[in-house]
Amino acid sequence: MSSSPLVYLILGASGSGRREVVADLIEGGLGEGDSAVVLLEESEAPDPADPRLGSVERWRLAPEHEIDAVLPAGATHVFFIVHGRHSPLDQIEAFKLWLDALGAELGNIICVVNCQLAEKHAPLLAWYEACIHFADIVFLNRREGVANKWMTGFLAHFHDKFYPCLFEMVKAGRVKNPVLALEPQARRMSHIFDEEQNWIFTDADGEVIDEQDEVDDEDGVEAAPEEDPYMIRDAAGRRAKRIPDVAKFLT
Repeated sequence: MSSSPLVYLILGASGSGRREVVADLIEGGLGEGDSAVVLLEESEAPDPADPRLGSVERWRLAPEHEIDAVLPAGATHVFFIVHGRHSPLDQIEAFKLWLDALGAELGNIICVVNCQLAEKHAPLLAWYEACIHFADIVFLNRREGVANKWMTGFLAHFHDKFYPCLFEMVKAGRVKNPVLALEPQARRMSHIFDEEQNWIFTDADGEVIDEQDEVDDEDGVEAAPEEDPYMIRDAAGRRAKRIPDVAKFLT
């Protein structure tokens, strides 16, 4: 049995109920002998669910965009909750480097959606689309008063694009199947956390081809590591695929 804990990355905006979801996962998904620690960004405000979390430690993003945190000793499950007002992409990028440096094992990436917030602010669809691109499981929370038509359209948006992640409803802060949510299984669009590097093959005309395809001139085939669309930067160092600043939509 590995001595390294499973690390779960929790995405979502502040006020989405991420901590109540994590508390329910801990209470309903862990077995006897398991030990959970929550890593919370140092400037995140207190939350009513905090007393249910048990052991909580803080992490911070250093000026050079490196995560300053250690894996808690004795933990079997670590829940790393990102700052809900800052760029999820910057934090995901830093989290990947931190996880690799520690040689730790990723459990699942979980996104908690504040449905009331997303329904009220249509531009946030692009922000949630970015988060869900990296997610294995999406929990739809804060659904009180949200129109069924909006909910159907939100889910259809991702189903039509064949997102492989699971979408689960949260009711009164409770998760339907905590054990399933904690079972590590990659269902995300992104491949940046995969153990094996994915490669993109192009022919002499620059067209993407399948690795197994036969081509007339194999000498013209080029291979390059696959780049995640949200991690690509332009010549000025800015992200080529930009998303809204969620903090502008939060009170």
